Amino acid sequence: MDITDIPDDAYPGDESPPDIDELESPESLLKGGPIRERLLDVVTGLRTPSKVSAIADLADCDTETARDYLEWFDEMGLVHRHDGRPVRYERNDAYFQWRRIDHIREDYSEQEIVEALSDAIDQIEDYRDQFDTDDPDDVSLVEASRDMPTENAWEALSEWKTLERRAALLDAARRDQPAAGSTPGHIDA
Repeated sequence: MDITDIPDDAYPGDESPPDIDELESPESLLKGGPIRERLLDVVTGLRTPSKVSAIADLADCDTETARDYLEWFDEMGLVHRHDGRPVRYERNDAYFQWRRIDHIREDYSEQEIVEALSDAIDQIEDYRDQFDTDDPDDVSLVEASRDMPTENAWEALSEWKTLERRAALLDAARRDQPAAGSTPGHIDA
């Protein structure tokens, strides 16, 4: 018997395999769950101000329910409300950054945070030496591609930017302060 074959004793003699047409569709399983969770999932993915109706469509709920939850999310600080016609909402990056910093403080000891920050700063220094600049945004991908394959340069610059964000979050957690602004700042290593 092949590994993909169904063994003869997989189903009792009087029972047949399940009817695929009677199973719940994957779409209904993905759209299931409490409305609040679906809306929260949509809100965390918002990158630009979006209309309530568009958010409701993405969360598969009615507009009034979405409006009520979005007003609540706005009071909690999860979203920014943009008044106008129509009202639009977008994710509050500062709130999510604060949550990340809070999770770092909860999940790691002060020593572990300091060690991770030190490692990140060392790696950032290596990239600064490699590209002979202090900021990954100052590096031209075209120029960097003269010394290495474009994919490698792009990957190195992406990792450098990620390390900068990680270091800013770790530094804020170490100082027991929220990072200023909606995006982590530059770490002067």
